[in-house]
Amino acid sequence: MSQEPAGPVEWMERHQIAVYLGAMAAGALVGRAAPGAGPGLEHAINPVLGALLFVTFLQVPAAELLRSLRDGRFLSAALVVNFVVVPLVVAAMFAFLPDDRAVRLGVLLVLVCPCVDYVIVFSGLAGGSGRRLLAATPLLLVAQMLLLPGFLYLFMGADLAGFVGAGPFAEAFAVLIVVPLALAWAVQAWAARRPAGRRAADAASTAMVPLMAATLFVVVASQVPGLGDGLGGIAAVIPFYAAFLVVMAFAGKAVARLFRLDTAASRAVVFTGATRNSLVVLPLALALPDRLSAAAAVVVTQTLVEVIGMIAYVRLVPRLVPGTGSAGVS
Repeated sequence: MSQEPAGPVEWMERHQIAVYLGAMAAGALVGRAAPGAGPGLEHAINPVLGALLFVTFLQVPAAELLRSLRDGRFLSAALVVNFVVVPLVVAAMFAFLPDDRAVRLGVLLVLVCPCVDYVIVFSGLAGGSGRRLLAATPLLLVAQMLLLPGFLYLFMGADLAGFVGAGPFAEAFAVLIVVPLALAWAVQAWAARRPAGRRAADAASTAMVPLMAATLFVVVASQVPGLGDGLGGIAAVIPFYAAFLVVMAFAGKAVARLFRLDTAASRAVVFTGATRNSLVVLPLALALPDRLSAAAAVVVTQTLVEVIGMIAYVRLVPRLVPGTGSAGVS
């Protein structure tokens, strides 16, 4: 009995890693071949990212979000690994970073903010609980936006206030959190009452992988032309990003064990601790003054390192957190 050929959406979902790597490679080629297109592509980052987050939120029913707030152990583990352990790891490496304000600011922006989009995909590929991460997404987004100014002050000092204003943070919160979440809940309400709404919600949900690929393409294509500026400082942060991935694999496992989580939840905690929110913080980096423009390239560099690291994570995290009833129990 022959199987019906998979459509383009099904094919993309089965080959997500290859699709994402291909999107970044295509973005790099376009950025090199047509550097003048960079400024125009920058304007597309927020719309395509907002659409991606809308589709992400659409997959989590509002009722599920309320139920997730009662999953105290997982939420506590996710908050601890992201907002206690990660800042401590960043603090340990901060003094060894290149002595360049823009480079340090870029590293800080990206490393203290947990990922809320493709972490769900990669965690699921490794047997992690994607639904728990989906339900925790709004909480992680709100927490990082509230805490980021404090982290910037703590690491960079009060003089940074003259360079980083509240405007970009407020705009990112509205465009990337409030609007997509409100639209997702409106579509969910429509789907619950009308067949047309259900069809619209189903159609939108199939756009997750294409939108993720489009976001990676736009981000890389818009930023590659600027990678030549201060390339030495940017290249110098790559070992720090790689080391962060190694350290957070074991730190995430330790936190999961501390909270006595099951295997799927433990793997999800490892992934949320390791993956960072480069796509959402990039608009903040792009809003910085020209003297700090290298921060955006530093943020994009983290994305390139991380996606390669996630390929290793998908294979290695199931070995680090084996398939048993609780974290760390063989």
